[in-house]
Amino acid sequence: MAYPVPVPSSSTPLANPVSIISPHFCAPYPIDLAIIRKVLTITDGNFVVTDINGNIVFKVKGAFLTIRDRRVLVDAAGNPIVTLKKKLMTAHDRWQVFRGESTEPSDLLFSAKRSSMFQLKTKLDVFLANNTSEEVCDFKVKGSWLERSCVVYAGESSTIVAQSMNSLHSFRKWF
Repeated sequence: MAYPVPVPSSSTPLANPVSIISPHFCAPYPIDLAIIRKVLTITDGNFVVTDINGNIVFKVKGAFLTIRDRRVLVDAAGNPIVTLKKKLMTAHDRWQVFRGESTEPSDLLFSAKRSSMFQLKTKLDVFLANNTSEEVCDFKVKGSWLERSCVVYAGESSTIVAQSMNSLHSFRKWF
């Protein structure tokens, strides 16, 4: 299976990449990606991720107006990478992320929930599957769709794992 090789950014390489999904999706250098929101799609999801040359790297697939809120992130060739499933009846809008197209508990990679019920800017707590107590989050995501920006921190620290700004997103470590 062939994957596109992203062009490195001019930023400095980073040490100790974090691999949550697969080491295949980690790079020792920043990668510039653009997240493009498609409008009015009924059969597919509404996001694609492209490299700086406009080549599709990932797509989000998911039917519009379904009973289950479920999406699948696929690579450029259409191979499933992870399934995102919204848990029903949760106060903090919790999503679970599973390996491939599975939704089996044994394939759970991580879950994410809003840090608080009412927010002006997005703040998510991310818990890896083995963090069952969820006393401290493994990652914290802070961002804004309006500002087109997002920062992912390691736990409750100020250590940046990934960040994006404006419409061109430069992810330092992909997990």
